[in-house]
This record gives sequence, C-alpha cells and structure tokens, in this order.
Amino acid sequence: MLLSAARHITHMDLDTFFVSVECLRNPKLKGKPVLIGGMSDRGVVASCSYEARKFGIHSGMPMKVAQRLCSHAYTVKSDYEAYSSYSRLVTDVISDTVPLFEKASIDEFYIDLTGMDKFFGCLQFSDELKRRIIRESGLSISYGLASNKLVSKVATNEIKPNGQIEIPFGNEKTFLSPLSIMKIPGVGKEVGYKLLKMGVETVKILSEIPVNMLYNLLGKPGIELHRKANGIDEMPVIPYREQKSISTEETFSTDTIDLKFIHQELIRMTEKIAFELRLQRRLTGCVAVKIRYSDFQTEQKQMTIDYTAFDNVLIQKVKELFTSLYTKRQLVRLVGVRFTDLIGGTHQIDMFNDSQESLKLHQAMDSIKSQYGEKYLMRASGNSATNNRKPMA
Repeated sequence: MLLSAARHITHMDLDTFFVSVECLRNPKLKGKPVLIGGMSDRGVVASCSYEARKFGIHSGMPMKVAQRLCSHAYTVKSDYEAYSSYSRLVTDVISDTVPLFEKASIDEFYIDLTGMDKFFGCLQFSDELKRRIIRESGLSISYGLASNKLVSKVATNEIKPNGQIEIPFGNEKTFLSPLSIMKIPGVGKEVGYKLLKMGVETVKILSEIPVNMLYNLLGKPGIELHRKANGIDEMPVIPYREQKSISTEETFSTDTIDLKFIHQELIRMTEKIAFELRLQRRLTGCVAVKIRYSDFQTEQKQMTIDYTAFDNVLIQKVKELFTSLYTKRQLVRLVGVRFTDLIGGTHQIDMFNDSQESLKLHQAMDSIKSQYGEKYLMRASGNSATNNRKPMA
C-alpha cells in the first residue's frame, strides 16, 4: 500500500463522446434522444445520449431495436474521422499540460499527478485542466481523482455527466463498499451472475469473502477481484505514445509465382496484425501491400478505407491491393502488409455497420486467440500456408 499512498491518479472521461461531437456539429440535437451508429438494417448503436438511455437503449444494441424503443430519436450516421479529430484535440491539450498520461481509449485518459499535491494541489490542477478541455474543445468531460486507476475510474463513472470527485487516500473501501458489484471493472455478466446467485450484491460483501473462496469459485481472476473489491490497484499509468503503423512481412524460402500460396500468406499475415490491432483497441483507416520481386525491385500500393479492425474487411482489401499491384508476373521474393492511419476504438462498438452476430463472432475468436495463441485459430485459407510454407516454384 506504500505505492498507493504516494500516488494521485486522475481519470478523465469525455461524456457520451460521439453524441457530444454530433451536438457540437448540430446544436439542434442537444437535449434530444440521439442514436449514433450504423444506418443499415444490421447496424448497431455505437453510442446514445442520456435522453435515449432512459428508454433502455445501450451501446451494442441493434439499431432497429433501439429505434423501436424510441421512435422519435434522432439517428445519426457515425463519423469516425470527426471523432478522431476531436480526440486528438483533447489529447493535445492534456499532452501540453501534464508530463505523464495514458490514453486508454478514444475518449478516456489516466493522468499521473503524483507529487503535484506538494506544489499546486491535484484537485485544483484537475479542475483547471477540465475547464481548459471544455474551453478549447467544447466537449463535456468528467473526472475522478484517487490513489489508483481502479478507484478513479469507478469514481468518474459515478459522477458523470460533467462531474468531478476526489476519493482521498484511505477512503477507497468506504467509497466502493455500497456500490453494486457490477460497477467493478472486469465483472461481466457471467461472473456477476455467479456472485449474485450467492447473494453477493455489493462491493462490501465481495470484499469480505475470503480470497481462497473467490479463487475456488473463479480461479486466478478471483484473486484480482478480491484486490479490486478492497480498493487495491497498483497498475501504473502507461505513457502515451502514438503508434503510426502496424505491419508484417514475409520473405519466402524460395521465390515464387504460386498465386494460391501468396494469397494464403497474405490472409495469414492480415489476420495476425488485425488481431494485434484489436488487442491494442485500435482501428485502421489505410491498408498497404508491398511486393519485392526476385530482382529486389520493390513496389507498394495503399488504399484509404472506412475505419475497421475486422479480418474479413481487411483481407478483402489486401487481396484487391495485391491483384492491382502484381502486374509483372515475375517471381516474388517478399510480401508485406501494413496498417496505417491508426485511431483508438474497439470493434465491439465502433464497427458501425456490422451485425451483432459478426461482433460476437470476432469477440469469441479473439478470446480463444488470447487464451491459447493466435496460431490455434485461423481461417482455413490462411492455415494452408502455415502448414506448408514452401511455395511451388
């Protein structure tokens, strides 16, 4: 607990970020039930205003269902370029003001103010930073100040929208105790259902369960859950560095004109870095393919796409690029795939025009890859290349 005693972490979260941006662009939407997301029959809700939430609408819900629940809601097609632009604006304000911060998502930040209490005062500093963000971006933002990332995040969620709160060191358990267990990050529906069946409804009750019992019930996650329920979190604030691209290349053992083999390699490579993209909670807006021929001459081509992290979309774009690029019919020595124009975002809520079924499929696939390794689950068309890496001459 010595580490926590010396820390002051502010968690800042832009209130209904997508909706707030749309309200800036169209002030007539303010105070109205607003749905942001895909406009197709299979689109999902990416975000919704607080007025829409009163009708039971939430992120990830099929757009058609949301429109039935609130027939008078304003539906706006998502514009990720605009959201990314406003996110960069807020990021720049924070970057200019504080020495150490973590950008957890497109609209969420952790700021390490450790030591600031001796000079300026962490609460006053956080309050002035909030006012500057509102002044320069026009967006509403809330923050929670506490001794660690966990408590500051929960505090922010409790005070939204347009709120601020400080949880002094030593008061973490007092603050968390009356809250529902579902307010603890990491407690999903499955774990929550198990605990609720046992009569564990509040964080206070959860914190009093012996750690061995939680381990027997939930395995290793039970140990971490016990720490969270007691307000303990020693995770550091990870310094923000904007990654420009994600890429991979493959040099063949034998130069080849075997198009089937090359396509298999491209599928495997695209799947690999698309998974990495989703792990980093990012989307790409530009795809590039590189070819190096046997004479070492190298060519590259790229295309701008709608922001995505879905394998099926990216694989199709990579194939199109390769087809248009490979015109010489010479032996190929190397192929490469690169994603650029990266922005924060998650495929669960940001793939605006995809169906719930495709979202759940990708979530399930990523869960298996995270547990057992990406090589244990891949498309059959890409698996052939892995099993037989030697191309036909």
